[in-house]
Amino acid sequence: LRQMLSQSIPQLVSSAITIVSVFASMCMLSWQLTIVTMLMVALMLFCSKKITQQSGKYFIAQQRDLGKVNGYIEEMMEGQKVVKVFTHEQKALEGFRELNDKLKDSAKQANSFANIMMPVNAQLGNISYAICALVGAAMAVTGMGGVTLGTVMAFLSLNKSFNMPISQVSMQANSIIMALAGAERIFKMMDEPSETDEGYVTLINAKYDKDDNLVEANERTGIWAWKHPHHDGTTTYHKLEGDITFTDVDFGYVPGKTVLHDINLYGRPGQKIAFVGSTGAGKTTITNLINRFYDIQDGKIRYDGINIHKIRKADLRRSLGIVLQDTHLFTGTVMENIRYGRLDASDEECIAAAKLANANGFIQRLPDGYNTMLTGDGANLSQGQRQLLAIARAAVADPPVLILDEATSSIDTRTEALVQRGMDGLMYGRTSFVIAHRLSTVRNADCIVVLEQGRIIERGSHDELIAKKGKYYQLYTGNLAEN
Repeated sequence: LRQMLSQSIPQLVSSAITIVSVFASMCMLSWQLTIVTMLMVALMLFCSKKITQQSGKYFIAQQRDLGKVNGYIEEMMEGQKVVKVFTHEQKALEGFRELNDKLKDSAKQANSFANIMMPVNAQLGNISYAICALVGAAMAVTGMGGVTLGTVMAFLSLNKSFNMPISQVSMQANSIIMALAGAERIFKMMDEPSETDEGYVTLINAKYDKDDNLVEANERTGIWAWKHPHHDGTTTYHKLEGDITFTDVDFGYVPGKTVLHDINLYGRPGQKIAFVGSTGAGKTTITNLINRFYDIQDGKIRYDGINIHKIRKADLRRSLGIVLQDTHLFTGTVMENIRYGRLDASDEECIAAAKLANANGFIQRLPDGYNTMLTGDGANLSQGQRQLLAIARAAVADPPVLILDEATSSIDTRTEALVQRGMDGLMYGRTSFVIAHRLSTVRNADCIVVLEQGRIIERGSHDELIAKKGKYYQLYTGNLAEN
């Protein structure tokens, strides 16, 4: 694309101007010889079209094969530890060679057709020159059309000047086809429908006026409110409490295949709701619905009594603190990665968040402390340290609702105890949804929801569920009943 925009298109414009001006000059000298020239130009364009049609197919195949090679290399580099552990280096190399051979074949075929373009056009240009010379000489001898030898010589000079940009246009057309073949995947991605957002309720900083009414504030006050505009032009403000309710919710990633069935649950401000269940039971799916990464098929999800479809997605997600299973760290300092949770957070607030997550200790031991550079998705940190930073990132956002998706699954027992104390402080007064395979981390939850095949089969406190000796009891004791 860069080559097309910087070279091909300017060359096409320049060639087009030359063609028009030379064509006008040829018509003024001899319209008969101009017709002869244009017949040869038509033949040149016909040959160029046939060649570009063939080369275009191979250029598309070349770009497709190049994408496969690049994707394979990236995948093998990211998973090189797994490749080495299972001693699959030779198999990985064979896979690369197979893809690379396909790329070599498609590139060879594409370039073979592209490389014959210039010689073919050059020979047709020479033929055009020779024919014009013969016809012009015959016309000069017979005196046809008032053509003289001087006219013929001038026309032949113009003929060369005319054929050259025609050849250049043909060559640039080949380059454009190659560029468009490379851009095909970009255009396909750009044609994907954008995420729609019909929400109109927004999240604002608020404060209380002298009459104890909520009003909008221009700076951070520690009080958040929902700004709800109405059709009659009025606006109401509701303090953000963190009350989330699911009512008869059904959801499926694929139409016709429901993965969550008739989900009813609620999280009151300050409550800790824990989801447990077997892999694939739907625990993470529920948290994805709160974030509106997906929209439900049936039922309602309300946030402080407001249907979340009415809340603008950016504001909805800004009110949530999230620690996902896969921790992603950006290239930058430790401080910058913590601040990603709230970009206007001060250094002191970031350090306080790190202390709350019990990350301050290991950060201080890093070579440059909070200014230590992280690269390669935090490759210079352990998995537990990376997850502690993710928790600190959520803490600095100071959200009313927390979503912890297996937040301590990659941390050792000692670190888990430190994190758990920090998280208990962070979750105080906030609605918290926790997913964990280590059931010891959710014993103090206000409500434990047990999911099985997308349905809630049990709910209650730890002691209540243990007393029932149902599915939770089996999961907790490790004695899963056989089907």
